[in-house]
Amino acid sequence: MYYVAPISGVVCLAIWIYLLIAHGMFWRVSSLRADVQPATELDGTIAVVIPARDEADVIGATVQSLLRQTCVRSIHIFVVDDHSSDGTSEAAREAARSCGRSEALDTIASTALPTGWTGKLWAVEQGVQQAMRLRPRFLLLTDADIQHSPDNVAKLVAIAEAGNYDLTSFMVKLHCQTVAERLLVPPFVFFFFLLYPPAWIRDPHRKIAGAAGGCMLIRPQALEQAGGMAAIRNQIIDDCALARAVKQSGGRVWLGVTPDAQSTRIYGTFGEIERMIARTAFNQLQHSAWLLLGALVGLAITYLLPLGLLLSGNRTLAVVGAVSWLLMSATFLSMVRFYSLNPAWALTLPFSACFYMLATIHSAFKFWSGRGGEWKGRAQDVASTD
Repeated sequence: MYYVAPISGVVCLAIWIYLLIAHGMFWRVSSLRADVQPATELDGTIAVVIPARDEADVIGATVQSLLRQTCVRSIHIFVVDDHSSDGTSEAAREAARSCGRSEALDTIASTALPTGWTGKLWAVEQGVQQAMRLRPRFLLLTDADIQHSPDNVAKLVAIAEAGNYDLTSFMVKLHCQTVAERLLVPPFVFFFFLLYPPAWIRDPHRKIAGAAGGCMLIRPQALEQAGGMAAIRNQIIDDCALARAVKQSGGRVWLGVTPDAQSTRIYGTFGEIERMIARTAFNQLQHSAWLLLGALVGLAITYLLPLGLLLSGNRTLAVVGAVSWLLMSATFLSMVRFYSLNPAWALTLPFSACFYMLATIHSAFKFWSGRGGEWKGRAQDVASTD
């Protein structure tokens, strides 16, 4: 037992040295941005598919931002209204009318949800079916709460063309104003890129694949070759599942970040963010209790142990803990700056990690109780009864 603390301290320090220099440089936000010159005129149609369920308060701004793109003549939008009760379709149509582009928008009333599909993916599937009638050059799959910068779509197209990518996506800038958001949103993006290092995703020789579902551009041929939306119809983490299907079928995938396109969805409280995390966390662990245990131990060693060592009272261990915490903060600082926060927020990652651990445990209990993947009245991640 005497050697447990020193060994664990060495392991913790080794983890942060590895993450700093050998894990695809996932933490360098500046290297994740697109370095392309987008065209103002594009050949062919960009068919935009937006699944929407009770999104009347945000979808208008999304539609307007898409109809004000530099490549607006190529844009045609399909909003699939997934049984909304708040006038989502009318809000989308009013936004198109306000831009003088009513002809560039189609609203589709979603049909009953078939067995084996999640609500979002069934809505996307119906939108894609309609969009394919236009023989689009690209499909843009985006969420109802994303406000696109004027050249956002053109940038995604330029990236796809310059690198011959089949799927390109941006992690957009999430809303980060409330105390809960400042503490938990930057870590959310940080953890996502740690799990899915963009440099490795772009590498065709690596199997890892990932995408940011709020803003994904895909070639129709690549979607078809990957098996279409039906291939991932029951996936909760659908963006990464689609990227994996595309890469496994021989396609190339690009993931980056943009400071210009933003999510307008506000997570004002800790409870709202906890529910967002709990919706998918246990699914990410393949519903395995053993993987859950391993993840909790790994998170504790990586994020909580440095603080424990620092407060241990042993000078050597305190130095190891301080250096580990310093490396942790240094890697996180780039994300903190991306969100224009005070650099002192970089020191809070251990506390954020503790919150994420508790949310992951809650996610497991929700799955075991038949309430996994809850989103707007639907539990979509439940154990099979077959």
